[in-house]
Amino acid sequence: MSTPRIALVGEDTGHESHLELNALIPRLAAELGVHAQWVGTAGRPDAADWDAVWLVPGSPYADDAAADALISSARAAGVPFLGTCGGFQYATLNYLRHVLGRSVSHAESDGEREDHAVTALACSLRGEEREVIPVAGSWFARLSPELFIGMHYCGFAPTEEAIAELVAAGAVIGATAQDAGVEALRFPGEVFAVGTLFQPHIGASTGAPLHPLIVAFADAARRRAASRP
Repeated sequence: MSTPRIALVGEDTGHESHLELNALIPRLAAELGVHAQWVGTAGRPDAADWDAVWLVPGSPYADDAAADALISSARAAGVPFLGTCGGFQYATLNYLRHVLGRSVSHAESDGEREDHAVTALACSLRGEEREVIPVAGSWFARLSPELFIGMHYCGFAPTEEAIAELVAAGAVIGATAQDAGVEALRFPGEVFAVGTLFQPHIGASTGAPLHPLIVAFADAARRRAASRP
């Protein structure tokens, strides 16, 4: 089997979160046997070209339409998907728009509208740590059963109404935080498709153990690679 390949989709701006992703890349190779590399949205990446795609923090993206198309292509091709912070927000909008047929918008990029499915958090979490609490018995609790401190760089998040619509469609909440709402969500479907508000890669540069979610994502990429002709 060839080495599983993960696309880190977004723009490396040198933000602290992106520096942590750069520290994660060699660890994915050394510890999990997975190759990961940055892929800019301006190149309009197709998820079908990869074994897994991670829409990384850093929205708005250089090409928001390409980020949206990437999520759709991952779902259509059955490619494992992880969206963190902005990636989670965009995945929420994508599912509501393209699967549930809803007209929804993002407060950060779409201006004043009545149909925001992603809005500003009452208390910004830019550079903030929060206690992330796994939902007992959930898919996330099976990966990470104990509460932990999660790092955030988010000022926006899906609304309660948007999350409720996703849950009604089959999504499963995996973790919450007291003033951050939903911290981890598995989107409907059989293929790995997860969004998180916290950033599971923070700590890669200090040698902290890889978060179980990242390990599970790499495992999903490995299964996808094994299924290729």
